[in-house]
Amino acid sequence: MAACIIARCVRSLNYRSLYINRLNTAVTLTATPFSHGRAFSHLSNGHKSSLAQISGSLPQVCQWRQYGDLPPLTLETIRDRVLYVLKLYDKINPDKLQATSHFMKDLGLDSLDQVEIIMAMEDEFGFEIPDAEAEKLMTPQEIVQYIADKKDVYE
Repeated sequence: MAACIIARCVRSLNYRSLYINRLNTAVTLTATPFSHGRAFSHLSNGHKSSLAQISGSLPQVCQWRQYGDLPPLTLETIRDRVLYVLKLYDKINPDKLQATSHFMKDLGLDSLDQVEIIMAMEDEFGFEIPDAEAEKLMTPQEIVQYIADKKDVYE
């Protein structure tokens, strides 16, 4: 019964969300209600008083809509992220890693390791690198340049 009363009031007050936990009979209302004068006019006096008791103990919550995005990419941030992912790769010695290090000649990796590196870059930057182009990426600098070209980052 209380859930029905609250649901009616929520519709009339234009609350944004209603959560009723039937096991604990906990009610959570969010957003700030409008004036109570006309909104409760269709309820009987008994329902108004029970709703006032329930709503008086609830915290008022303001909801804010926030839009967020990552900061714009630069060549330096791309390079830092690529080197960070490579340093986390267990088969690469971070002391030997440089932007111009060749994966096979300088770091001693094989073709399967290079595929795993490309997959890690795809996860990091959120797009797929085709296999034909992934085979050509043999240094961190080449990966940085490829990502900058795909993301339209030029300095």
